[in-house]
Amino acid sequence: MTISEFSKKQKKVLNWWSKNSPDRMKCAIICDGSVRSGKTLAMTISFILWAMGHFSNTSFAICGKTIKSIRRNIVVPIISEINKFGFRVNEKISENKIEISFGKQVNHFYIFGGKDESSAALIQGMTLGGVLFDEVALMPRTFVEQAMARCSLKGSKLWFNCNPDTPEHWFYREWIKQADMKNALYLHFTMDDNPALSDEIKKRYKTLYSGVFYERFVEGKWVSVEGLVYPYFNRNEHIKDIAEPCEKYVVSCDYGTVNPMSIGLWGLKADKWYRLDEYYFDSKTEAYMKTDEEYYIELENLIDGRNIEMIIVDPSAASFIECINRHSKYMVKKADNNVLDGIRKTADALKHEKIYISPACTNSIREFSLYRWSDNINHEKPLKLNDHAMDDIRYFVATYLMKSVDEAFFVEAVRRE
Repeated sequence: MTISEFSKKQKKVLNWWSKNSPDRMKCAIICDGSVRSGKTLAMTISFILWAMGHFSNTSFAICGKTIKSIRRNIVVPIISEINKFGFRVNEKISENKIEISFGKQVNHFYIFGGKDESSAALIQGMTLGGVLFDEVALMPRTFVEQAMARCSLKGSKLWFNCNPDTPEHWFYREWIKQADMKNALYLHFTMDDNPALSDEIKKRYKTLYSGVFYERFVEGKWVSVEGLVYPYFNRNEHIKDIAEPCEKYVVSCDYGTVNPMSIGLWGLKADKWYRLDEYYFDSKTEAYMKTDEEYYIELENLIDGRNIEMIIVDPSAASFIECINRHSKYMVKKADNNVLDGIRKTADALKHEKIYISPACTNSIREFSLYRWSDNINHEKPLKLNDHAMDDIRYFVATYLMKSVDEAFFVEAVRRE
């Protein structure tokens, strides 16, 4: 990564705490907005420069959803940049700690993952000079507030960055909407605030998202989801039949015993994926349940001798995964079950016509017209109704179809910076 210049907004992030800044008495900074807007990079550099300029032999925290995400998004990109300022960086991976020194001065930066409510216990008892929260909207409130409570040293400050979520999110309501009352500097970023992004890359990012995800990740708005999960599904555009053979075949499966079992057969032809056929069994409707071995027979009937690249299965379906493995015929991959991210990817696949549904897949077509978001504004998730074919389609898109696209695009985008 090479930084040749900073935007006006990035420069404000870099200097807000300096002695000549009108914002130097603020106790916190909040940066939100679109993806790839340059807020994380500028904030991380500023955080370290501020810490090294005001403290010595002091502990700080860098918090994210997971330790892995912090290393990927912050530690790896920033180490080379910090070295340019003459600092020495000593990363102690086993301790989840980074020591940064300049001459005889040294400070300690601890890495914490705030993935659930129990994470708050990890940071208890520490005394900190400051905390950087990367993607604060993804962390549980108890963890964030426990980390903030650790900042008891004179001159300590809080640093927050995030992409938008629902407007009912506690951080939006209590920090962003009340930034002045919290004595916090609030800056909203867009892709235009990142000079490292070319117009081509910005245009390409804008094609990756649709609907509410476009508003959030491209326009940087805190907006709610409502109504149908996939309003872009159009019977005239997305229901198509093709003649086989196909170039590749993949199977996706949402496992159910009491709930319905949904299995989809996918075929690749001319760079488009088609849901060729499906198996759908609802034990409640049929008034009896099937065993894993009976489901395996139905799986074989659906495959019907085709050369299957892999079977993607609901990660919680341990017994069925074991059943498939025991037959030693197909490779099984546990599905990526990040629901919101998977829905976003499936919506994009529909919008850009990367997937089509055969008329034979009547249960998928039915569920597309019924699958809706929950009305509970405090818990952004789809209703657990009419969602079994939707889940197995999401597993296919998130785990197989979009995985290689996302990874390749991420590498290219980082390289362009």
